Amino acid sequence: MPELPEVETIRRELAPLVVGRCLVTVQFYWPPVAALPPADAFAREVKGRCVRAVGRRGKYLFLELDGSRYFFVHLRMTGQLHREAYPFSPDPHTRAAIVLDDGYALRFRDQRKFGRFYLVDDPERVVGDLGPEPLDPSWTPQKLADVCRHRRASVKAVLLDQHAVAGLGNIYADEALFVAGIHPCRQAASLTEEEVARLHAAIRHVLTEAIRQGGTTMRSYVRPTGTTGTYQHHRRVYRRAGMPCPRCQTPIQRCRVQGRSTHFCPHCQPL
Repeated sequence: MPELPEVETIRRELAPLVVGRCLVTVQFYWPPVAALPPADAFAREVKGRCVRAVGRRGKYLFLELDGSRYFFVHLRMTGQLHREAYPFSPDPHTRAAIVLDDGYALRFRDQRKFGRFYLVDDPERVVGDLGPEPLDPSWTPQKLADVCRHRRASVKAVLLDQHAVAGLGNIYADEALFVAGIHPCRQAASLTEEEVARLHAAIRHVLTEAIRQGGTTMRSYVRPTGTTGTYQHHRRVYRRAGMPCPRCQTPIQRCRVQGRSTHFCPHCQPL
């Protein structure tokens, strides 16, 4: 699933291409992609509205439209947005086309059909339950400590909880825990003040690094221009089970946390 760095990369690349453009229509090739409202009403509501800004909240991308409407896109596991000349011939995985007034469209492809569109007048209807943004200056080590203090779950599970912190997923939780030297199965409440501070800094460092690399392409993620991210060439532990730790050469190990594959160095991240 695209995480914060991937969605932020898409946001940055789409903004200069779509801000100021108006929506001719949204063509739905698979109507259930429209979660709110249904596809017919969705297409009617967006017709003729212009894009004022492109934003991101957690793993959600959104277009701020005139008339106080917000067009949210959640890519889920395999969603992709490609900017292409319109009209185009839909392939078997094309679910929708966001048609612009400049002869281009954003083709939405989604092999697994989990991605969804939302059109609302209040963003809180979609993202109101999300936790703080980890790159926002207001997110401090103390706020992370407050989340962890009473949680008996593993620290990895807490980082994956979108109510605790928005935008982190499997890749960057593993990477940040390695940078911080914290075992993913440690109980969140057991972290010391110093460990929480290390983890807070590591999360910001890893996310910033990944955005600089355009995100991680392991399978389906591509940028709007069709290019891939490059963070996969710099990852330290994620999907490197059996390979040497970049710090100490100990083989990376894999376990499961809440059903998710989790990667760590048993020497650098002792339990």
